[in-house]
Amino acid sequence: MALRDVVTGADNETLRKVSREVKNMNEHILTLLDDMKETLIVEDGGGLAAPQVGVRRRIAVVSYEDEYYEIINPKILSESGELIEEEGCLSLPGIWGPVKRPETIRVSYLDRNGKEQEIEATGMLARIFCHEIDHLDGVLFVDKMIEENE
Repeated sequence: MALRDVVTGADNETLRKVSREVKNMNEHILTLLDDMKETLIVEDGGGLAAPQVGVRRRIAVVSYEDEYYEIINPKILSESGELIEEEGCLSLPGIWGPVKRPETIRVSYLDRNGKEQEIEATGMLARIFCHEIDHLDGVLFVDKMIEENE
């Protein structure tokens, strides 16, 4: 495992491109997952998407309540409710703002073994999943920030 440098800047081209699907699980993907988890731990974040470490693949690692989720090719299947909460991002250090997200989502994804998984996430876990999936589509939380009086 190795630490990866986190790509920063709202105008960074790497963060603004749509990531490509993972077609085959291989040693490179497994190494990337391990490196991303280690980087996430050191950076003390809630999630890290592959574009944030310079890799345009649909991969993210999420940390919530001492659990780690490795999500490959995630798709949001359903969403309900809404919550407005402050968000920040490892790629945009020092910037925080309110973002409206679904309260509950259902997501399908592949795990590190290539096995299809599904999870229902609520509250903060749903927010982190949405934030990371947005990264895979070249969208940053600042694109979704709302005015306080909306």
